[in-house]
Amino acid sequence: MSKQLAQVSVNPNPEEWPEKVDLAWQEQMVIQYASLIKYIAGRLALRLPPHISLDDLISSGIIGLIDAIHKFDPKKNISFKTYAEFRIKGAILDELRSLDWIPRSVRKKTHLIEKAYLELEKALGRPAEPEEVSEALGLDLDEFYQLLDETKSISLIDLHGVWKPVRNGVDLLEPDFPDILQDKNTRDPFLMLHFSELQDVLVRAIDSLPDKEKLLISLYYYEELTMKEIGEIMGYTESRISQLHTQAVLRLRSKLRDYFHLEQEEI
Repeated sequence: MSKQLAQVSVNPNPEEWPEKVDLAWQEQMVIQYASLIKYIAGRLALRLPPHISLDDLISSGIIGLIDAIHKFDPKKNISFKTYAEFRIKGAILDELRSLDWIPRSVRKKTHLIEKAYLELEKALGRPAEPEEVSEALGLDLDEFYQLLDETKSISLIDLHGVWKPVRNGVDLLEPDFPDILQDKNTRDPFLMLHFSELQDVLVRAIDSLPDKEKLLISLYYYEELTMKEIGEIMGYTESRISQLHTQAVLRLRSKLRDYFHLEQEEI
């Protein structure tokens, strides 16, 4: 088995992808990408309450990987690793949604913070400072930062959740969100138009973030550094980086909700 696994490349060549995936190939791929599943699950777990089991997240991720193995189309211009990452993360988020792991009180607090950010930014014409948001919420700064720590678990933005209302009732046999990303030559111009709109809104929202939060988003989501590594670069503690991340995501969520007129539970 080890010799067989050694023959499988880190990112399989699409030309070598089997027309029909058998159990032996599936087993090889699961073993090969086990570290990717653990990595994705571990990053998500950092923003979850302690009662959420990492092993459960990994189990969901394995299901997502198996789904990716069977649905991956090697003829499309994307690497399997990229496609698998979307499927793994999507499967974990689906499992979390089914558990309803976010208490109603946390959702309510999150909504209040997002609303405060949005209203202050419209009034000030710039991103609101933590002191301004805490004052608007009637909290002192320490209480505000504690509130950010309590609501950090809501900072898992799920693009699947945004994608559905963004389509705004387009009644088509549309593919899943990862399939839209996978196929650059999708035949459905309406779906591509909506996806392009979502991209543009996210880019503008990120660009409007304060410089520190913009840098954090870049290092965390694009460079894929850990909170600890980002803290070392920016000169902050890991806890402070986590708070800055929550602030950034709450700003982004508020902008997405405002732009697409989404209800509180839709993202």
